[in-house]
Amino acid sequence: MSKERARRRAAREAEAARERVARQRTVARRQRRRALVRRLTPQWRRGRTGRLARRTRGERAAIVGLTLVALFGIWAFVDDLALRLVLVVLLLLVLPAIVVIALDRRI
Repeated sequence: MSKERARRRAAREAEAARERVARQRTVARRQRRRALVRRLTPQWRRGRTGRLARRTRGERAAIVGLTLVALFGIWAFVDDLALRLVLVVLLLLVLPAIVVIALDRRI
């Protein structure tokens, strides 16, 4: 009886070892395929880079929206063309300082 159980246990262990080897081969092949695909696909920069990278989408939309409102206000309420241009240039020069003062998170 014990010899029969030992033989069955040995057969189960051998089968489990074969399945384990097959699974390891499958996992290794999948890893090699993924590594190849990762190597061949172009790498896109994740995340945001640049001056506006620190701002959320809503903050950037607010910056652009308020700037456009200010530009529209300048063009709608100022009659003199030279003064319009001076105010637009002044707005564009002062805009980064306004953004830093209004949205800076270092407080």
